[in-house]
Amino acid sequence: MSTAEIVKPKPTNKFKAFLFSRPEKPYVNPYLGGTLLGIVLFLAFFLTGNGLGASGGLNRYVVFLEDLVAPQHIDRVAYLLKMAGGVKNPLDDWIVYVTTGAILGGFISGWIHGRLKVETNKGPRISVRTRWVMAFAGGTIMAYGARMARGCTSGQALSGGATLSAGSWVVMFAIFGGGYALAFFLRRFWN
Repeated sequence: MSTAEIVKPKPTNKFKAFLFSRPEKPYVNPYLGGTLLGIVLFLAFFLTGNGLGASGGLNRYVVFLEDLVAPQHIDRVAYLLKMAGGVKNPLDDWIVYVTTGAILGGFISGWIHGRLKVETNKGPRISVRTRWVMAFAGGTIMAYGARMARGCTSGQALSGGATLSAGSWVVMFAIFGGGYALAFFLRRFWN
């Protein structure tokens, strides 16, 4: 059983009360949620010719900021040059809109359903600091892997799995298998 240390901001003004003081609503039925996700994935393929994923959009945000700070570096690296070299705008790509929509949609859904809060979920035997260090370490490893693989796990599982790509199914099972194997060694962080 995990515990959550909830840091609820005290609504000192109307804006904070507007954001954080909504009643919490139950989660959507998982079968309905899966069906809706499938419809969104189908529409993504149908309308744009591309599937879903997030790492490409986040990568383009980073390249945009990097181009503002060090444009000479962008012009010297072949990988970055494809996205932002010369007069190219790295934000001028379909995946940026998908990623922006996912971020804003998640925020709006959290607000509508009363789940917008600041909290750290952790097991009872570790500190909040250790939980954050482990989260950042895991996120760094996943981000590095996503860039090496030229795509994130969600894009691989959703888009590749939907097109019945054998490689995507192998990767999906490897990710779940690796997660279960690693969970044995990290279970003290949750128990």
